[in-house]
Amino acid sequence: MENLLIAVIAGLLILLASVASVELGISVALIEISLGVIAGNFLGLSSPPWMDFLASFGSIFLTFLAGAEVDPRAMQETLKESVLIGGVSFAAPFLGAWLFCAWVLGWSTSSAQIAGVALSTTSLAVVYTVLVETGLTLTPLGKLIMASTFVTDFGTALALALLFVRPTWWLVPFLGVSVLVIWAMVALQPWFFSRYGARVIEPEIKGAVAALLVLMFFAEKAQSHAVLPAFVLGLALARIFHEHPELTRRFRVVAFALLTPFFFLKGGMNVSLALVWANFGLLASLFGVKQVTKILGVYPLARRWVPRDAMFTTLLMSTGLTFGTISSLYGLNAAILDRAQFSVLVTTVVASAIIPTIVAQRWFSPRTALEAARGRAAAAPK
Repeated sequence: MENLLIAVIAGLLILLASVASVELGISVALIEISLGVIAGNFLGLSSPPWMDFLASFGSIFLTFLAGAEVDPRAMQETLKESVLIGGVSFAAPFLGAWLFCAWVLGWSTSSAQIAGVALSTTSLAVVYTVLVETGLTLTPLGKLIMASTFVTDFGTALALALLFVRPTWWLVPFLGVSVLVIWAMVALQPWFFSRYGARVIEPEIKGAVAALLVLMFFAEKAQSHAVLPAFVLGLALARIFHEHPELTRRFRVVAFALLTPFFFLKGGMNVSLALVWANFGLLASLFGVKQVTKILGVYPLARRWVPRDAMFTTLLMSTGLTFGTISSLYGLNAAILDRAQFSVLVTTVVASAIIPTIVAQRWFSPRTALEAARGRAAAAPK
């Protein structure tokens, strides 16, 4: 299928996802993933190199923007809560899935470890998208969930690196450049913003794009990933974003209108329904392991610190996408996973992005709970 035709189909699917999101009241990310599954399995759509790049850059850009919307002061204030919730959110499914795959399914140690890493994640992309769409990003609840998600994904990235990634000499330049880029952006941003800001040519956005591309280049050379330094970069610049709300809005326009749709669409296209159907029992088991371990680990802590929204918090922490897909793909490329194991793992990851989010938004959203409480109060006898 030629590139332009793929672009036309993808563009129409992205538009359809936006319309459906508004009409159904469901996160656009979930609809884009679902349409990606349909496109890959029924329309014969495959991702060309240009879509692979846009999807990869979209995940990095969204991660950067998510970091930029975290309030550092609020993160410090909830350090204990976010570290405990995020740490348990990583450790419980990592150990649970690892042991289940090794002892029950009989997978090799390496395959079971990859499964543990892939299913331990919380999707920063999905969580951030949902929080933006529900207007919770700047609330105490939203800030706690974002900080906890960062802790979870840091644990996932660290586990993948310690267990599988073989260090190369490029790792040193990657770490050095990451530190340099973050320091330079923080030091130069006030002057750069006052000199070049608020212009139609958007130098601020172009500067961030250039910095993220530099991080991606060195991460690829080091056989690593730029998600964590991109998040830290956004976190370091959060003060600038909080001081200039219009800047955040312009960054969101670029992210949600152009970049992230391709990331979510491609995530769905990675799913092979034929292999999933042939291994449906395995898929259901792995999905159950992830959800049960996440709920058992996160819910008691969430119940302690955000009792009204404990289940909403737990369900969002039970999502997965970016790091889960990255970990599964690493396992396939390194011949640790076979094609069937890969398809089942990726589908489990995608399902964990869709199902918990729908349940959270439909039945446990803070807005839904508030409306229900108001309804009960109105219906109560005077």
